[in-house]
Amino acid sequence: MRRFAAVDIGTNSTRLLIADVGRDGMADAERIEKVTGLGRDSTRSGRLTPEGIGRTVRVLAGYGRRIGSAGVTASRAVATAATRDAVNREEFLAAARQALGFRPDVIDGEEEADLCFRGATARHGDPGRMVVVDIGGGSTEIVTDQGGVSVNIGSIRITERCLPTHPAAPEHLAAARRTASEAMQPAGLTRRPEALGTAGTWTTLAAIHQRLDRFDPASVEGACLSLTDLEGMVSRLGGLTLAQKRAIPGLDPLRAPVILGGAVVAETALRTLGLERIAVTGYDILDGVCLALAEGRR
Repeated sequence: MRRFAAVDIGTNSTRLLIADVGRDGMADAERIEKVTGLGRDSTRSGRLTPEGIGRTVRVLAGYGRRIGSAGVTASRAVATAATRDAVNREEFLAAARQALGFRPDVIDGEEEADLCFRGATARHGDPGRMVVVDIGGGSTEIVTDQGGVSVNIGSIRITERCLPTHPAAPEHLAAARRTASEAMQPAGLTRRPEALGTAGTWTTLAAIHQRLDRFDPASVEGACLSLTDLEGMVSRLGGLTLAQKRAIPGLDPLRAPVILGGAVVAETALRTLGLERIAVTGYDILDGVCLALAEGRR
């Protein structure tokens, strides 16, 4: 077994996986997620805010210390939609390198989709039967074993464009659904009989649906959400104040401002793919990065 470390710097969360990889598969040594909101308030300006950079860099510094003491063979950090679209991304990357100890790679949507699919399906049956839907804060990846697409809409971006109030006004919610649908319709999505939903929006929605007292990744692994379930959650979340959303068991209060937007994207993805249900997994791009490192790829 060899040990690898992966860091995912997303639009809404910054995550770490330290994993042992061998012939018999992969086992987590440590998996951490922190909501840092790097891309928050950047939709209109195209700039990462000093506050978002500061929150993310502080978390990266802690990750760097953990990686340094974990005895890893190799490590890689990937930065996705918020960083690749930001006009001041070099400012952030310089600070991230100092905090983490190595420079993050800014990856494009195609590589992001590939790594998401690899990580999500590594422990789930036949990849050829699956379509993976990864909802991030800034983009959504929809991918099969034949390739995929990166749609430039996610929980933060759709919230900042369409959902300015809590509760959501009916016309704002309609606009959010329309925006998500318009973004996905021309994408040429490949359909499969089974679907996997990966990353924080899906696991959070599963925790809410199961009425968990607190979020537990093991409890939502493999949970199924139907299109009807998602439509009901959009309706419920749309009618709540921000304080009411923050009080929902199983929902990280820091994710509460954008969870409705994420639910709209989730609902729209299933409808666009013509699917009635989706299984949820906590395995994702982090696992894909570690597997690629184990094969000597970056």
